Amino acid sequence: FFFGCLASPTMSVQYQDLEARGLLTSTPSGANKGTMAVAAVFGFFACGIVAAGAQQLTSGSIALFAPAAQTTTSVRPAAFTQGYGVPVVRPMGFQQQRSEVLDAQPMRSVDMQALRMSTSNQGPTGLFAGLALLSMSIVGVVALIRNLVKPKAKLGSGHQNQWVMAASTAKDEIYSMADQPARFAKAKAENNARHLDIDSVYDPAWLKGKRVGLTGANRGIGLALAKELTAVGAKVIALNRSDSAELQALKPEETILGVDVTNDAACEKIGEKITGGPLDVLINNAGYFYEPVEKIDSLNFPEQLKMIDICALGPLRITAGLYNASLLKEGCKIAMITSQGGSVTWRTTQNPDGGDYGHHMSKSAANMMGVLVSQEFKKYNIPVGIIHPGFNKTDMTAKYAEIWEVEGAVDPSVGAKRVLHEIGRINMETTGLFINAEDGKQIPW
Repeated sequence: FFFGCLASPTMSVQYQDLEARGLLTSTPSGANKGTMAVAAVFGFFACGIVAAGAQQLTSGSIALFAPAAQTTTSVRPAAFTQGYGVPVVRPMGFQQQRSEVLDAQPMRSVDMQALRMSTSNQGPTGLFAGLALLSMSIVGVVALIRNLVKPKAKLGSGHQNQWVMAASTAKDEIYSMADQPARFAKAKAENNARHLDIDSVYDPAWLKGKRVGLTGANRGIGLALAKELTAVGAKVIALNRSDSAELQALKPEETILGVDVTNDAACEKIGEKITGGPLDVLINNAGYFYEPVEKIDSLNFPEQLKMIDICALGPLRITAGLYNASLLKEGCKIAMITSQGGSVTWRTTQNPDGGDYGHHMSKSAANMMGVLVSQEFKKYNIPVGIIHPGFNKTDMTAKYAEIWEVEGAVDPSVGAKRVLHEIGRINMETTGLFINAEDGKQIPW
């Protein structure tokens, strides 16, 4: 049982996940073949265990289930039973006709009741021990055969390179790349339509007639979202601190002004100002990015706190205010627009020299907030998506204008479609995931 099940090297949870999703197949290495050979040797021992189990099962069955009435039977002489410790039962007629096959020794009649009594103490133990040994042996042999026929790869000798390559492939399938220029270059090299041409996959039909609450709709990516939502027939509920001529030109369904996401009271009363009923979608888009690059000798703590207040607490205030006003009901969707800057894992690649403390801390906090909201809202059947909108050419990213083209920055109109495409994919199975709207893949925390 032991060697049958463990003949193939133990795999890590990651490895099992790779294989389960069909991303890893392999043939046995020399080391694995040796392991299989050892397992085959111990397979012979398993056969012995099967025989022992059958012996115990026979003995126990006789003791438990033989009829209590006196029945004349034939058993092997004591000399025969000494080698195996269990009598072999044969009908009298069988003995008389085939005794020479057994050992040509005369058989003697015994009282079955006496046999039953002599084995009554070992009967239950023998029966259950036999069943246990048989089942363990069968499972072990089956596992051994399975491992020999379909061997598992080993994380190590002979397979390490294959495993690393497969793990890399799996990672590419699930996660976006941290290196922004390399990500964009890879998309171009592969002619990745999802990354380079969002119109090839974007279907906004689901938005028609939907009431969509949108914070920060008066400029930047928020204004681009408002324009796209209007163009596809959605009803925009603009939730802004201030207005803009471009926004009003879109004629939103409702415009709620004075929505300062840092103001507790304003956010608590936001539901009183919305007159058209519950929202189908809420997009928490309002954000803030302190323009100067922060280094250890140029930190601005008030600005850092401001970014955390706006980017992390702001969406929480808005979400709470709308939910508590019964404007977010079962089946609606919530999108938290954050940033890849909130990924702690990616800091070693994107910020090898550190810096940008306030912004990245605020986005990391926003991601945490989004996950916690997604957990709490599961019982309400309200999915939450955490979305990096991609690199967009807006006033907020203007300080990085010199790398826009190298890193694949796009016009806000393209970025808006990317975001709405990912919002359309939010559901209870994906709730709480951190998604890169550039390529639709996950970003590690």
